[in-house]
Amino acid sequence: MALLSLSGARWLAAYLQPLRQLCANGWLREADVDLCLRQLHAALRLNRVFAQVEARRWVADDMLALQLRCNGNARDWRAGQHVQLYLEQDGVRHGRSYSLTSVATDGHIEIAIKRQPGGRLSSLLLDHLEVGEVIELGQAFGEFVWPQEHNAVLLLAAGSGITPLLGLLRDALARGFAAPVTLLYQVRHQGQQAFAAELQALSARHANFQVQRVFSGEGDRLSAERLAALQGDHLRVCGPRGFVEQACGWWHDAGRGSSVQSESFSPLPMPAETETGEVRLSFARSRQQVSGSSNASLLEQAEAAGLRPAHGCRQGICTSCTCLLLAGTVRELRSGELFAEPGQPIRLCVSAPHGDVEIDL
Repeated sequence: MALLSLSGARWLAAYLQPLRQLCANGWLREADVDLCLRQLHAALRLNRVFAQVEARRWVADDMLALQLRCNGNARDWRAGQHVQLYLEQDGVRHGRSYSLTSVATDGHIEIAIKRQPGGRLSSLLLDHLEVGEVIELGQAFGEFVWPQEHNAVLLLAAGSGITPLLGLLRDALARGFAAPVTLLYQVRHQGQQAFAAELQALSARHANFQVQRVFSGEGDRLSAERLAALQGDHLRVCGPRGFVEQACGWWHDAGRGSSVQSESFSPLPMPAETETGEVRLSFARSRQQVSGSSNASLLEQAEAAGLRPAHGCRQGICTSCTCLLLAGTVRELRSGELFAEPGQPIRLCVSAPHGDVEIDL
């Protein structure tokens, strides 16, 4: 039984700075201090973010919203950012990235998790994570933000791309944003509309906000003509990579300006190499050398070699898989740019070897 309530643990977290300093200077081991703190409450730690599940609610046929309360170590989080959620299964620590749909000053946050066919972590969270359990989160990251200018905003969402946009929308309307806001939300079927009742209520409560729905499984899809008819000086778009790239292409072709932010959650396509061949991959800390390919990411190839690098989004956003390049050249999969400076941080999920490489893994 916890000796402190979560509110008490949050209060205590603000007074732990002397212990943090002692650990930073090497006088104490943070793991030992955390072991003592967790006896007071399962979520209490010196620096790591832990959160208790306070509520669960289904917001679509295949999406669950989790209401969580953090332990006091969540710093400067914003709705629309992402957090890594960590869970251990069969002795293996898994991490996945989820959008913050709301952030409150009292430590309450909300994330929404969509069931992924064959997804190991999503099924575990949706079917087995109970109210009262404590989970670990990473610090929030991401630069998805609401426009500063008070002009019309167009939001385009597909599938679970609604989650960061909903976070931005909730926050903007709560702050009194009064310029026109249009949300076009594309899903396959009606039952996959997440937060449908809330979006309808927001539309009824705020005269400047309207929502349109597109059901691609019924033959309806976003088109250049439909986009041209939607009001907006600023574009925020999130969804599968094909949806995002097409929407941004239509927007730019129509000359509608450069006020665009986009995020996609599909894996990066692997560009074809003009010259392919076997390369040598050296993992310095693991003392392994394996044959590899210039047509696969370093993260995939490290995992295939039996290593377990830290990772999250697998898209180069969250930085969880960052390692140091010790020797050789890598190609950045998003831009095609080559990097060869020893000691340079690289993100394994969006880097492929361009010849033999050695990395600090």
